Formats: sequence, C-alpha cells, structure tokens
Amino acid sequence: MAITINAEMRTDLGKGASRRLRHQEKIPAIVYGSGEPKSLTIDLREIRPHVDNEAFYASIVSLKVDGEKTAEKVIVRDIQHHPYKVDVMHVDFQRVDAKKKMHIHVQLHFTGEAVSPGVKEGGLVSHVVNEVEIICLPKDIPEFIEVDISALGLGASIHLTEMKIPKGVELAALTHGNENHDTAVVSIHAPKVVVETEEEAPAAAEDGATEE
Repeated sequence: MAITINAEMRTDLGKGASRRLRHQEKIPAIVYGSGEPKSLTIDLREIRPHVDNEAFYASIVSLKVDGEKTAEKVIVRDIQHHPYKVDVMHVDFQRVDAKKKMHIHVQLHFTGEAVSPGVKEGGLVSHVVNEVEIICLPKDIPEFIEVDISALGLGASIHLTEMKIPKGVELAALTHGNENHDTAVVSIHAPKVVVETEEEAPAAAEDGATEE
C-alpha cells in the first residue's frame, strides 16, 4: 500500500503552539530513529483518510518534509486521539532501515467461519487475539495475516504455532522457542446453556390453607 504524507518542519513548540495548530486544522507530529528527531506539522487532511484503514499501521509511509524530493521511509508508531472528538491530536513516526528487521503489530483476518464444522454444530467463534507482534524486514511487512478456521471443529482452537506465517516473518512471541507463549488465537466453543427452573410457590401460600 503506497502512502505519502506531506509535512512541514515545526519550530514553534509547546502546548500553546499545538493548540494554535489544531485551530488551523493541523496537528503536531514527530519522526525519530536512525538520526535526529524532527518536530513536524501535518495538515489533518493528510491523515484523516488513513486513520481508519488498518493497513496504514502496517505500511511503509513516504514522509515528505517541506516538499523535499526524497521522502523518508517511516512507519506509524502511535496516534493520539482526542478524548471525546473523533479526531487525531498527534502522530509519532519512526524511520525504517531497509536492512534492519523491525518489530511491528499486524492485524489478524479470520476466514472460513461460515463453513467451519464447529460453527455448523452451533458453536461460537471466540477471537482470543486480534493482532500479533511480528519481526521482519520492512519489505516483508504484511498488511495482515490470514487465519483460516474453515476446518475448525467444536471445542478446537488454533495456536500461534499453527498459523501460516508469510515468508520472512517471525512471530515475536515464539522467537525464544518458549512453548508457554504458544497461545490460542481463535477457538470455537459450545454456547452456554442457561437452565431456567420454575419458581416454587411461596411457602406462605401453602400455609394459608386452614384445616376445618
């Protein structure tokens, strides 16, 4: 996914400066890693179209500062949102090195639910994990990892070690060979059955009858 974000260098720092930026539909940002950090200003129109796209958070972004011809390659490390408005307050970018592996979180996409034997038997699908941390070179970052549950039966689950991982990608939780970290990512379980019992008639009602 090719994404380019345009930014400007920011010299006016501090909370007051950030408030003034937001009144102008702009936000503060920072880029760090492999060099000096840069304080930036970004027009909200550059960010808004991508915020709700999960691929944005697992893509190499071309960051153009002050119209430079050569863009820096970065990933989004953090986005701060307004506490009650649906808008962005601040963005953190990290530079990437094409030759160095990096840690990044990617989403899991679950497929095959409709044809799963466990679901056909009335089971409920439980997504235990919705994203995983991976280690790979920037060129190998997948937009998402697919988890196929089309063969999953009732009472069964799929663990990290059973997932099909793209070439060149490692799961951070399994890099040390610790089986205790082989957690389940999805399972199918039987729905809970609630047994309702009729309420017994109040004892007082029985005692209300008098003998003749």
